[in-house]
Amino acid sequence: MTKSIIVPMDLWEEDEEAVLTSWLVDNDSKVSIGQLVAEVMVEKISYEINSSCDGTITLISEEDDVVNKGSVIAEVS
Repeated sequence: MTKSIIVPMDLWEEDEEAVLTSWLVDNDSKVSIGQLVAEVMVEKISYEINSSCDGTITLISEEDDVVNKGSVIAEVS
């Protein structure tokens, strides 16, 4: 079963866009639940995004992409 990794809706207060600043894992690598996989930045503040499950990650968004709360940035299967 494939699960999506999304930008959490409550990660920052304002309804602003973020920039995916870095992937901390490689495409098609193994990840564990809770593992830090990406960082996004909103107005010079970095936020961490963790994996929601165990499996192999497929990156959907690229570094420097603009993302919103709720955006799917990767999938884990």
